[in-house]
Amino acid sequence: MLQVILETILTDQVGDQVTDQVKRLVQAVALSRLSAAELMGKLNLSHRPTFRKNYLHPALEAGLIEMTAPDSPRSPTQKYFLTEKGKRLLAKK
Repeated sequence: MLQVILETILTDQVGDQVTDQVKRLVQAVALSRLSAAELMGKLNLSHRPTFRKNYLHPALEAGLIEMTAPDSPRSPTQKYFLTEKGKRLLAKK
């Protein structure tokens, strides 16, 4: 029984609670580390506040992407990359 609980925790279920915007962001960052500007370009977005509110922050909070420099979130060299959880979400498609 404990093994089943452990497996459930480790799989960290990724599911229906992820919005379409977050799924698009995860697909955009799939193969490389990208800056916010590069991600916006891949998603054909130009309004930075909307991008941050609807795409970037939800993906970070869900643990689907991470920052290369989490101690300096406003760093001009900041990039984003997929976590294992984000990779599992991509694999479900």
